[in-house]
Amino acid sequence: MVPCYPSSEPTSCLHGQGRPGLPPPLCPCPLCSCQPHLVPQVDRSVGGLVAQQQCVGPLQTPLADVAVVALSHQELVGAATALGEQPIKSLLDPKVAARLAVAEALTNLVFALVTDLRDVKCSGNWMWAAKLAGEGAALADACEAMVAVMAALGVAVDGGKDSLSMAARVGSETVLAPGSLVISAYAVCPDITATVTPDLKCPGGRGHLLYVPLSPGQHRLGGTALAQCFSQLGEQPPNLDLPDNLVRAFSITQGLLKDRLLCSGHDVSDGGLITCLLEMAFAGNCGIKVDLPASGVDVLPVLFAEEPGLVLEVQEPDLAQVLKRYQDAGLHCLELGRTGHFGPQAMVQVSVDGTVVIEEPVGQLRALWEDTSFQLDRLQAEPSCVAEEERGLRERTGPRYCLPPTFPKASVPHEPGGPTPRVAILREEGSNGDREMADAFHLAGFEVWDVTMQDLCVGAIKLDTFRGVAFVGGFSYADVLGSAKGWAAAVTFHPQAGAELRRFRKRPDTFSLGVCNGCQLLALLGWVGGSPSEEEGEKGQDSWTAQPGLLLRHNLSGRFESRWASVRVGPGPALMLRGMEGAVLPVWSAHGEGYMAFSSPELQAQIEAKGLAPLHWADDDGNPTEQYPLNPNGSPGGVAGICSLDGRHLALMPHPERAVRLWQWAWRPPPFDTLTTSPWLQLFINARNWTQEGGC
Repeated sequence: MVPCYPSSEPTSCLHGQGRPGLPPPLCPCPLCSCQPHLVPQVDRSVGGLVAQQQCVGPLQTPLADVAVVALSHQELVGAATALGEQPIKSLLDPKVAARLAVAEALTNLVFALVTDLRDVKCSGNWMWAAKLAGEGAALADACEAMVAVMAALGVAVDGGKDSLSMAARVGSETVLAPGSLVISAYAVCPDITATVTPDLKCPGGRGHLLYVPLSPGQHRLGGTALAQCFSQLGEQPPNLDLPDNLVRAFSITQGLLKDRLLCSGHDVSDGGLITCLLEMAFAGNCGIKVDLPASGVDVLPVLFAEEPGLVLEVQEPDLAQVLKRYQDAGLHCLELGRTGHFGPQAMVQVSVDGTVVIEEPVGQLRALWEDTSFQLDRLQAEPSCVAEEERGLRERTGPRYCLPPTFPKASVPHEPGGPTPRVAILREEGSNGDREMADAFHLAGFEVWDVTMQDLCVGAIKLDTFRGVAFVGGFSYADVLGSAKGWAAAVTFHPQAGAELRRFRKRPDTFSLGVCNGCQLLALLGWVGGSPSEEEGEKGQDSWTAQPGLLLRHNLSGRFESRWASVRVGPGPALMLRGMEGAVLPVWSAHGEGYMAFSSPELQAQIEAKGLAPLHWADDDGNPTEQYPLNPNGSPGGVAGICSLDGRHLALMPHPERAVRLWQWAWRPPPFDTLTTSPWLQLFINARNWTQEGGC
């Protein structure tokens, strides 16, 4: 039998190894490296109910400890979920691995406000080669340990699954995978806005860094990332020795969340205390200056022991109160140091008992941390795009959003007794962006109707009484033959549906919005992206069979891109963007075919000159950009949206409807953190205002 894990030499032989100033777990270990090769490839904003996804901070670093979703668009109650797993520790002690998996899940979950620790339920997923000699007994030991620690903590398993064939025959050998338990903890979240993320938010010494160890005085290295970096396993793994410490720490931290006394927080897990501190600095693009107490312990165990614990950032006025709350609960709470300056050149200085062991710029250390992921990314995406992102992260400070003084203050107009304009949220088979689009228009004061293409095809709904149509995002007909091709064919070749939309388009009192898949559709139909001179001559005549002047092709990266990107609103006739000119705002982007391919450079120049490209992807300075991933699809000139010559029809690749509520935003720096209404709501209010003004 061949185990797929390193030797079990004692970790005492690690002492003194490694280059000074270079933490070994930041080199090759995937457990401790950044994960951008995974996160941007899935839609993290679809549905408009996601309050906390994987990425945090100015550079959108994938470090979030807990996921939070709202139960509806109209309320702040939701659900929080977090994961825990420690398979390498099971090679030394299956019981310890089970206890640590539970501890990791809860020290992740603690950073979202939940109703009570006793309300937390868990799903336990077992991956174990239980049929092999000794493995069944190890699985039983792990299960008993999990049940015991959950009973002590007051949480419970209410489901799960198992995969008990975690071994493979290779030639004459059996390759055995480590036994694994993945804990998924979940609970009701009474306030989805009370979540705390790991990115440091108070640079310039305004943030104090606190450490709450749950197994104080312990610095065991068995099964840690440090041991793996030296192809070793060690002897004694970390452990949750005192479950009651976790119960008390969970309660105190939840109280601090409720009182808004924490700026950021992160759990100590893979890579140990040093990795936790560095990850917080990386996510905040911020330096730190900390001094870790050793108390006679060697440097490496102090830095890299993976004993469960919490690291918190608090501001000066709240420091004494936070320290007192933990200490009054009988917990250790140590002040390690402060935040440093902001930006990639800010210094990270880590000392152990007064001796400096790390002193390097945060950008340089972050590049080391991200290197493993970028190597993997080059195998699955366009290498030039990966290299461009890697270069950019070495220099970026973060986006600078802008609301010009002339930006309207969002307020929904209501005329007592006046008619409420109707908008049709039009979806096709495979559409998935209808719920958030409906919420955005409802918030702006529209009477929202859910309309399917089948409704139009059979004549069940007529558009004569509708002032607007929103073509939503998604993957209509699974993008067979290309994005929106099936949807466009349904519109073009079905006599009933085609005639209905043609009549709607010709009416001068109507508007339309196409987002993502809807943008691709409007381009194929010729509602946007045609020659301005031809459009001016047609004045609404049918041009459905004409060759489109604009097609949406695959992103230059060669893959689906989910990004929290910046866009700049420019001047133009688009009625839904009136008064928003000059604003630089963040917005969700989620598409695989967003590259705007104009039929000729001359057409693009005409469109730009007429102001028919009113939205552009923006760099950190707010200027139109083609730089990846600030421009997630590579569109020439940074074009992100197109409108018709009369401004009534607007097609956008980004998703403003997923950012009309501030809790949907992935990052809000000052002064945007004090806003009470999302600026993106103005886009939908503009449509409402236009209908009230007569809309012609």
